[in-house]
Amino acid sequence: MSAEPAPAVSPPGGEVPRPPAAEPPPAPVPEPAIRPGGLTRREHEVLAFERQWWRRPGAKETAIRDRFGLAPIRYYQALNALVDRPAALEVDPLLVRRLRRLRAARGQRRTSQILGNGGRGI
Repeated sequence: MSAEPAPAVSPPGGEVPRPPAAEPPPAPVPEPAIRPGGLTRREHEVLAFERQWWRRPGAKETAIRDRFGLAPIRYYQALNALVDRPAALEVDPLLVRRLRRLRAARGQRRTSQILGNGGRGI
């Protein structure tokens, strides 16, 4: 007996079958920028923060800087724009309506102070 391997026998037709190629693993699917409800991940995070910021110790402005890396004025500008979006209302109607009411009440107080009627209606 010889130690050499036996020669490969080709099938009829002369072609040697090849082993099936391994399929490449599927590419990871990137997380969409827009999530269900039409809001981005960051917008969802802003809503979640507004839902429970009062549970955390410390000033809200400090928490805004730490969590979002934004100056509070920029955060509140983004929040006001977010509260006006119908998609935000769909995602968290109770929170968005509460934030809208608070904003309207602050605006009413400012208007009353400017008019000088001490918060009373005209």
